[in-house]
Amino acid sequence: MFLPTYASWLNWIEAEFAAMRYFALNGTGHRTHAEQETAIGAYTRWRNQHTKPKT
Repeated sequence: MFLPTYASWLNWIEAEFAAMRYFALNGTGHRTHAEQETAIGAYTRWRNQHTKPKT
């Protein structure tokens, strides 16, 4: 699908990655990649349990 330049907000996956960055990564001080991976995994599991169809 063609998306105009600077219109990343039209791409659904961009919104998902922004949410992951906000909830799992912003304001954190992960000391290791394993801690960061655990936080991302926890968010992904939570998100998959609370998913709704996109409209």
